[in-house]
Amino acid sequence: MAKNVVISLSGGMDSSTLLLRCLSEYDNVTAISFDYGQKHRVELERAQQLIGYLKDNGKNVKFQVIKLDGLVNLLNSALVTGGDDVPEGHYEEDNMKATVVPNRNKIFASLVQAVALSEAMANGNDTDIALGIHAGDHAIYPDCRQEFRDADDNAFRLGNWEADKVGYFTPYLETDKYGILQDGQKLCGELGIDFNSVYSRTNTSYKPYPSGNSDYKSASSVERIEAFINLGVDDPVQYEDETGPVDYEVAKLHVEKLLAEYA
Repeated sequence: MAKNVVISLSGGMDSSTLLLRCLSEYDNVTAISFDYGQKHRVELERAQQLIGYLKDNGKNVKFQVIKLDGLVNLLNSALVTGGDDVPEGHYEEDNMKATVVPNRNKIFASLVQAVALSEAMANGNDTDIALGIHAGDHAIYPDCRQEFRDADDNAFRLGNWEADKVGYFTPYLETDKYGILQDGQKLCGELGIDFNSVYSRTNTSYKPYPSGNSDYKSASSVERIEAFINLGVDDPVQYEDETGPVDYEVAKLHVEKLLAEYA
């Protein structure tokens, strides 16, 4: 029996690695991205680019962007267009709570659940939903914690017939960003795809420049660069600051100094 999965694909490093993991473990993969008016919409472009790269390398993924941008004027978060400035600093600082989007993962999970259950009922095969939530998010984002996932899963099962056809796949729930990147490096080798080609087609920055280049001072970027530092390889995305595009070493040095201060 074919193994099927529906993944919430943001276009970021975590969910993109999860996509590789799904390609490794499932026969049929459906990826869904959400346009909710986020300032970092470049992540949607990167998701599309990654899907194209994978297709060119014989890895087919059914992909669709769902537009939720009608919410943009109704959501209170620094991440959406019109919200406050995205804060800078270490990703575990309390001010990072400004980047929480109310009920975001619940909204995304509900839609992914609906698609997964629909596919399971249509094709007769059980279907999992895959979410890229990880341990590094637990302190700031309560909707990334296991207790929330358990409660959400219970609500889904109470509210739907045949909900037993849908399972969860959250392999990084107890893994940090470095562990995710380690898995990504391993998966690229197993799948026969190029590591730099994959991760250059991701966006982690919450404050990208109009060029699409990433900043290196917001918390999400700091966390990503720290993972690459720990892995011992250069990040293939282009970084930028107020002076224009910068060499990766500039971004790396900034993060190393910040981490030293935080320690």
